[in-house]
Amino acid sequence: MFSDYQHLIDLSDYPVSWWTKVIELGEKIKNNPSDFSHACDGKIMATLFYEPSTRTQMSFQTAMIRLGGQIIGFDNPANSSVSKGETIKDTTKIVSSYADILVIRHPVAGAAKAASLTADCSVINAGDGGHLHPTQTLTDLLTLKIEKKTLSGLTIGMCGDLINGRTVHSLCKALSMFENNKFIFISTPELRMPQYIKDIIKANGSTFEEVNTLEEAIGNLDVLYMTRIQQERFSSVEEYNLQKNTYVLDRKKMMLARKDMIVLHPLPRVDEITVDVDEDSRAMYFTQAKYGVFARMALIITMLGEKKPTELLKGRIYHSVKCDNPNCITNHEGYLPKSFLSSGDETLLECEFCDERKLI
Repeated sequence: MFSDYQHLIDLSDYPVSWWTKVIELGEKIKNNPSDFSHACDGKIMATLFYEPSTRTQMSFQTAMIRLGGQIIGFDNPANSSVSKGETIKDTTKIVSSYADILVIRHPVAGAAKAASLTADCSVINAGDGGHLHPTQTLTDLLTLKIEKKTLSGLTIGMCGDLINGRTVHSLCKALSMFENNKFIFISTPELRMPQYIKDIIKANGSTFEEVNTLEEAIGNLDVLYMTRIQQERFSSVEEYNLQKNTYVLDRKKMMLARKDMIVLHPLPRVDEITVDVDEDSRAMYFTQAKYGVFARMALIITMLGEKKPTELLKGRIYHSVKCDNPNCITNHEGYLPKSFLSSGDETLLECEFCDERKLI
């Protein structure tokens, strides 16, 4: 199924050459922002944020304003018709008729793809539950390109909530496409990286290992990507309390790291990085957030400039098959097609909205 518009739902929908083009444009904007101050004159961006956000929402808004465009939308669904029971389809259909480009964040996996099925403009996924966060990945890639001068040959440590961390899911998928990258996953058994991400890493020719402590990995890293234990992704406070404070990066642990290692974090930070680390020149998370504006400026320009239709659904619709992921958008909005991919084995299906695998 093709859309009449170009969308960014998952970076893996595009070749690496496309990512590189956006990153290179982001670097140009960083170096000469005034050259792009009228790139979106007369354009309107709609931002539909169904869950709280500070950096992603404000950086998108800042990006559009700096490009000369204007903004509409909401940052609290309680203040919109969503509170009256309006579906994503209807909200998207209406709002996209007012805008040239639409940015959506939603707590349910696959919501951005669902929105793109009926939108009358380009849709950008600003995070769908614990699934994907492609514009954070573009931010991370731009940060690495500027600060490490390369996207290849890196040893990257991912630490914290790896099962729910949409930022690490997207970044692993992306960096595994570049040569000679190695991943070290640092988490508790309960928070380990999902198997489908590990399968993608292997399929792309990259390697990974899993460890339990930050101390045993930090000395081998070029990049440490810290994440918070996300309370909002747990089913109970008790379950969250068993995991919180497991990984805390402090000055003592930083003494074990290489002098040229850099620390990234998608933010917000809770207590997983102590404030004394902020003064370390290797702490790049605030700079990373700043680079997010340049990455999103580059993305907006690219999406508005290209008119290539996006193929949204490539699989087969199974009317009697249900996705096993309770947080999949297809289990929240019943009108959506139950579309699954298979790799030739019809007994193993993969949901096209949330990537959950299912045996039938």
